[in-house]
Amino acid sequence: MSSRPDRALDCDKVLLVQAEFDGELDAAQAAALAAHRSDCPVCQAALRELAQARELIREAPYERLSDEARRRLLDRLPAAARPAAPPVRQPLAWRRWFDWRAGGFGFGLGAACAAALAFLLLTPAAETLTQQVVAEHIRALQPGHLEDVVSTDQHTVKPWFDGRLDFAPPVKNLASAGFPLKGGRLDYIDDRPVAALVYQRDKHIIDLFVWPQPGDAGIESTVRQGYNVVHWTRGGMTFWAVSDVELAQLRDFAEVFEQTR
Repeated sequence: MSSRPDRALDCDKVLLVQAEFDGELDAAQAAALAAHRSDCPVCQAALRELAQARELIREAPYERLSDEARRRLLDRLPAAARPAAPPVRQPLAWRRWFDWRAGGFGFGLGAACAAALAFLLLTPAAETLTQQVVAEHIRALQPGHLEDVVSTDQHTVKPWFDGRLDFAPPVKNLASAGFPLKGGRLDYIDDRPVAALVYQRDKHIIDLFVWPQPGDAGIESTVRQGYNVVHWTRGGMTFWAVSDVELAQLRDFAEVFEQTR
């Protein structure tokens, strides 16, 4: 029998790392956890292990469930639910975390793979990207993380990305439409470096994440963790705008960006 690992018990916030990874925290909780994790090696290691487990599953071939099969599976879940376990001295979530760690292979390869497989089967790829862009926006709002280059001039911001990315992101100053450019930074989403352009609407920050992707897709919008998200693809680039500004204004931003040359 393996000895009990103690590292997972060194921080009482480690369970929140998985909650954030699954998109279950609201904006305030996620921001607080990001600030804590920047100085916590335990939570940093937990996030790395979750990401590694997801990558293991991503590399394995799989076939996405059809909408009908997914609906039937979800309909059967309530019937398969077991009665609640009797009260125990430790919270069930903590026991689950400990059981994953006690397997001797990080979280326990079998449990981690099973959890990641269920995540991929039940969650479309676009949902995963939505969670990533919102998480990166929240992290960027921490002091000192918003911009790598600070400028309202697109002719300063655009050249700054030269040599730092393998593509040239379109940079536009939309000040005349009420969305002034504030600067830009490098970020990492969907397993690759991306451009993050920073705009402002009144007192609200808008992050526009840009990276290459073929095809064209119209503007789509959603809400995650209290933040509005707008996504579209045009001219070989995909665009993800995230902000706490009103959704109608964020869609206006996307339309203005597309119309500005």
